[in-house]
Amino acid sequence: MNKTHHASLPAVFLGQMGDVGLVLFKTIGNLFGKRLERKIFIQQLEEIGVKTLPVVSLTAAFAGLVFALQTYIGFHRYIGQGSEAYAGPIISLGLAKELIPLLVGLMVAGRAGSSMAAEIGTMKITEQVDALFSLGADPNRYLVVPRTLASFIMLPILTLYGDFIGIFFGFVYNVIAMGVNGTIYLRNTLQYLELWDIAVGLIKAAVFGVVIAVIGCWQGLETEGGAEGVGRATTRTVVLSSITILILNFFLSKMLPATVGL
Repeated sequence: MNKTHHASLPAVFLGQMGDVGLVLFKTIGNLFGKRLERKIFIQQLEEIGVKTLPVVSLTAAFAGLVFALQTYIGFHRYIGQGSEAYAGPIISLGLAKELIPLLVGLMVAGRAGSSMAAEIGTMKITEQVDALFSLGADPNRYLVVPRTLASFIMLPILTLYGDFIGIFFGFVYNVIAMGVNGTIYLRNTLQYLELWDIAVGLIKAAVFGVVIAVIGCWQGLETEGGAEGVGRATTRTVVLSSITILILNFFLSKMLPATVGL
């Protein structure tokens, strides 16, 4: 029994990946092939973007503070007093390319992704999704496409906003709180931080946005078993989205070039 059970795990995983892939391809086809549900799309822009701003602001601010704190300690301890002013590019690079896109993705997965799964899951168990079928409407076009497009658009915007917040608070900690030379700090940051570094974070965020929406909607459409099923779908959405984001972050960092020559 155990051997059979363990042997079935890869098959289950591949089957789920296939289901997600089908949802994604169908969503892309509906996105370019049919009229967008504008009302739902605008609602999702607000839900994913505007309502997530407080969480992103707090997360980015303290990410900038703690990264600046550890970078300051590292420069002061291992390079020497006065070298902390040269930490600006490292802080800005780490935040823009890695920390902020990753943290924004995880925060949105926990807030908006779970909300998508719960909302669509509730529609599924109350047979509203079946009603869409009965009326000749495509649930993917009506439910999945607006959420995926909104998430694809809003994640990079939230990430760019988070970049400014995180870098600003890194500056505040080093220059204002610790008395680092602000002129040298800013000069080095502007000299060595490239637009491509920010663009890498935005590319990652766009990919994370699609992942969150597709997994959340897929779990919602697969919901069974009443309120308990909705709870399971919500939990799975957060876990699967978070794990996928962490894995994709590594591979995207590996694949995307470190710099782009002009």
